[in-house]
Formats: sequence, structure tokens, C-alpha cells
Amino acid sequence: QIMLEELLIHKPDDPIQYMINHLEQHNDDAPRICVLGPPASGKTTVAMWLCKRLDAIRISQETLLFKETLKLAEEAKAHKESNQKIPNALWANLIQERLSNVDCIKQGWILEGFPENQEQAWMLQSAGIIPRHVVVLYASDTVLIERNSGKRLDPLTEEVYHTTFDWPSDVEIQQRLVKPELSEQEMSKKLLEYHRTFPAVFQIYQKVLRSINADQPSVDVLSQVLTYVRTRHRSAAPFTPRILFCGPPGSGKSLQAALIAQKYDVVNICCGQLLKEAVAGKTKVGELVKPYIDNGYP
Repeated sequence: QIMLEELLIHKPDDPIQYMINHLEQHNDDAPRICVLGPPASGKTTVAMWLCKRLDAIRISQETLLFKETLKLAEEAKAHKESNQKIPNALWANLIQERLSNVDCIKQGWILEGFPENQEQAWMLQSAGIIPRHVVVLYASDTVLIERNSGKRLDPLTEEVYHTTFDWPSDVEIQQRLVKPELSEQEMSKKLLEYHRTFPAVFQIYQKVLRSINADQPSVDVLSQVLTYVRTRHRSAAPFTPRILFCGPPGSGKSLQAALIAQKYDVVNICCGQLLKEAVAGKTKVGELVKPYIDNGYP
């Protein structure tokens, strides 16, 4: 199914060679996860933790602009330094460039805080960037504004701490923590923008999306996130069922097997019947099992 999706998206001139290259270079089991949510919902904490647990590559707006050697990064930084909004198309191209690197292909990726709106989501889809799992963190605006006021950032590791809920024990870390520049008024504006634009993103990813309450202990949040991203979605690829019924005599194996075979149009194979047919047909196998059949086995 994954290769079929890739073929439909990229439409290569030589599909056979494309599939060979895909099998040689790609890891179809690598995570492809988006972690979304309003400001101060814990996206960075969740994304960094997933990155460590799954050995995947974390990608955020900050890492794209300041920690990667990407061709388009300078253009994006110029917009930011001029206090101009970075165009959606430029963000999408930056992400596409980063995800084409070998580490993302082999290890998988955790995309933090992107897409933020419908246009960005469509651009990612057009580029063939389709997450398998989308985690959306949510909490009330009151909780998020309160969190933002106590939020502290370690500029060295990008770890996020809180003056009340998650204060580091290491004195050295405490001394280098900085307060984010987002004021309460700016935070309120960002929340309004999020509530206005995110419902469209929710609709696009609803089949692979799980909403998780961020207003609970971080251990519980991380546990729920990890449980979800480790699930496999039902494949739309053709599937041939192989079913084995076991149980003691009189447990109803034969009846259940017959009902399942009738409902799903599969072949019902009874081992006892096969052995009896082999004996009746006087085959070599039949000669071997005949003494057991004569003695009532099976």
C-alpha cells in the first residue's frame, strides 16, 4: 500500500525501477508523526521525548531555521529577521528538503508544530509528505496562558521547563533557563489564531489523528502518545485471511470455522476430514494414518 501511494504521488517514468529503489533505500516502518496543538500545550516536550524513544529525527521551525544546513534556510531567516511572515510555500519546501535527507528516510521523523493551517497541510500532501500518526494536544485557554507565564526554555538543549510543574534539579540548567518572549497578550492572540485555523487541519488528518488532553501529568500524556503512535492503522491493501481454530473436543471449532468460512468466503479446511479422505483414497499418507483413524484418532 505504501509503495502504491508513492507511485500515485510521484508518478515516476519507470515505475519498476522506482519500486526497486524504494525497497533498497526506504524504511516503511519508520515513524512519520506530526505533533500539533496550541502554544504551551507541550508539543516540544512530547516531540523530543518521542524522538528519544523511537530514535527518529525531530523537526521543528527552530531546527529548520537555525540548526540545519538547508539551501532555503537563509531565505526563511531573512523573512524572520525582517519581522515578515514566512510564506507557507517556503515552509513546505524547507520541510520537503529536510525530509529528503537519508536520516529522515531511514529513521523516520517527528514534525513538531506543522502544519498550522489548511494551506500548509495541502502543500505537504502535494509534496507527498503524509504522516501516519497525528497527535493533537489540547487544554483550556486558561491553563495554556498560565503555563506560558511559567514556561522556561533551555537554549542549549531546547528542553522546556516550568517554574511550578517541571523545575530542573540541576543548578547549572536553572541558571541558563530563559523566559520565552511571548507575552500574555501575544499568547491570547496566538490562541485565537489557532482556534480559527486549526479545525480545517483537523478535518484533513482526522483518519490518522488522536486528540490527547495535555492538562494531566506529563507521564500520562507521554504514555498515551506512545501507545497511539505504536498502533498500526488498518491497511486498505488486499488481504488474504489465514485463520486457525484450536480447542478441545466439543468446543465448537467445526461450527465456528464453517460460519466464518461462509461469512468471509474463505475455504474451510478440516484436518480430520483431510486425513479421512487420505485413508479412503489409499494414498501413502493414508496408509500411514489409517491405524490412528481405526483406533478413533483424531
